[in-house]
Amino acid sequence: MNTRRRFLRQSVAAAAGSLGLSALAQQLKPQGENISYGLVTYMWGAEWDIPTIIKNLTGLGIGGVELRVDHAHKVSPALSPEERVKVRDQFTEGGIEIVGMGTNCMFDAIDPAKVKENIELAKQFIKLSHDIGGSGVKVKPDKLHEKEGVPKEKTLEQIGKALAELGDYAIGFGQEIRLEVHGQVTNLADVRKVMEVADADNVRVCWNSNPADLEGEGLEKNFALVKDYLGRTTHVRKLDDPKYPFATLAKLLVEADYDGWVLCEAADKVEDKVKALGEQKAMWDKFVKEARAK
Repeated sequence: MNTRRRFLRQSVAAAAGSLGLSALAQQLKPQGENISYGLVTYMWGAEWDIPTIIKNLTGLGIGGVELRVDHAHKVSPALSPEERVKVRDQFTEGGIEIVGMGTNCMFDAIDPAKVKENIELAKQFIKLSHDIGGSGVKVKPDKLHEKEGVPKEKTLEQIGKALAELGDYAIGFGQEIRLEVHGQVTNLADVRKVMEVADADNVRVCWNSNPADLEGEGLEKNFALVKDYLGRTTHVRKLDDPKYPFATLAKLLVEADYDGWVLCEAADKVEDKVKALGEQKAMWDKFVKEARAK
């Protein structure tokens, strides 16, 4: 057990004893203590500028955000060095961590020129994330092209090689490359093959809470396929969606002693996005607490 965990457990136990808190509070296991809940500015947050993001997240006790490209906050490679410093300082002073950039860079194209174009764009986002204080860049595998006569294995290898190149580039900027389980590459066995080709410590999987996670032998088996490749970002939807067992996902992350951000990437239309986000955070915190108590 590391020093931080020992200190936390002793502190919790002491507080529980002095305040007469329940035995449950004293029995929380250390696994899962480094799971944090944050936001992807996908739809909830797409229209917020930087001051609004900081104000809304601070008010909810949410400490991290993945910034999606092409949204109202206008964080893009077009920013000047001075503008990048300003973005970094705004978030730092507001107490919000920029978890990284959420891009649409993808590496499945049949045309090698398009693959190269996306690799070079991703490199721009790697530098941007570094400059604004982020820790990584989310990318996508996207499509398979079997109908066009390209074997699946060839596309998976191509994606993996692109990720390897980006991983090598990102080392110099202290960034993590996060492959979102997305598009037609949602089979976790396929994702594992991509990661085996990439073979880089800073190229990781961004779990994306897809319906495909539940196929085959189920969530637990599919999670196990990529557990050792998980990066510092995990995407979830609305946690009260009955079609996906988010409480089980929380349990799996706790058991894996996940150290990273679970980010709300919701597209549901709600009247009050701030209120809805606060409700989602409370629900996730409850899932994690229950998992840590077992």
